[in-house]
Amino acid sequence: MRSFTYEKVASPAAAATAIASTSDAKFIAGGTNLLDLMKLEIETPAHLIDLNGLGFDRIERTSEGGLRIGALVRNTALAADEKVRRDYGLLSRALLAGASGQLRNKATTAGNLLQRTRCPYFYDTNLPCNKRSPGSGCAAIGGVTRSLAVIGSSDACIATHPSDMAVAMRALDAVVEALRPDGQTRTIPIADFHRLPGDTPHIETALEPGELITAVTLPKPVGGTHIYRKVRDRASYAFALVSVAAVVQRDGSGKVAVGGVAHKPWRVEGAEKALANGARAFVSGLLADAKPTKDNAFKLTLVERAVASVLAEVKG
Repeated sequence: MRSFTYEKVASPAAAATAIASTSDAKFIAGGTNLLDLMKLEIETPAHLIDLNGLGFDRIERTSEGGLRIGALVRNTALAADEKVRRDYGLLSRALLAGASGQLRNKATTAGNLLQRTRCPYFYDTNLPCNKRSPGSGCAAIGGVTRSLAVIGSSDACIATHPSDMAVAMRALDAVVEALRPDGQTRTIPIADFHRLPGDTPHIETALEPGELITAVTLPKPVGGTHIYRKVRDRASYAFALVSVAAVVQRDGSGKVAVGGVAHKPWRVEGAEKALANGARAFVSGLLADAKPTKDNAFKLTLVERAVASVLAEVKG
């Protein structure tokens, strides 16, 4: 790990000043992903700005009847919150399917959204990777691609997004609240928050340089059956080969997002009209533009079977 300087900040204004006035600085909260990347020298910030004193650690009702989740709420606290368990069970189940208890105790809501890919080629610093070094190439293309993307990829990157929580947030139509370094605030729908790789896979979100996530807002609960189905190589502590986050109503309508298949949580709202016709009809629209490799073509069938399992559970 390279040497770095460190400071704690006590207000959003201080965080904005610090990030704007210090070159090559990064925010840190739980650090469950960033510190690992620093040890491998994939991330090499010269300065860390500790956000844990900002107080963004509350879960509150909104005036519209939804829920506002502070950026620093730990994954354990979010999964266990009574309001989340009752009204947004999908989110609680997704969180509990991810990582270990120790990591959930440290990981934050914002950090979970911002975690970087677990593509093995990204982590191998002896190989070219456009995420680590833009323009260097993608060693994954033509390599072992079993765990990588089948849709939404590009000639520059075929990595997948690793988060379980983000897939649930996508199905729940979450909105990210952010604070710019100049003090201006804005909201970003979760659908627009994570980017597809295109020619710039190192730019992974819609955040601007120095912009800070302050909260994530969920809309008013819609009821229905909440299911998170995660298919992985071992029973625990593994990233999803395929995951399905679903909120399904009695009439067969619903909202479904899929993880493990793309550079971002994958949802196609237009395809959801076919949910009542079964998994095959839905998945044919969801993955209509899929371009799998010979190693990961099995994911197309796996998504269909996982969705079928979810729909069967809803019917009881």
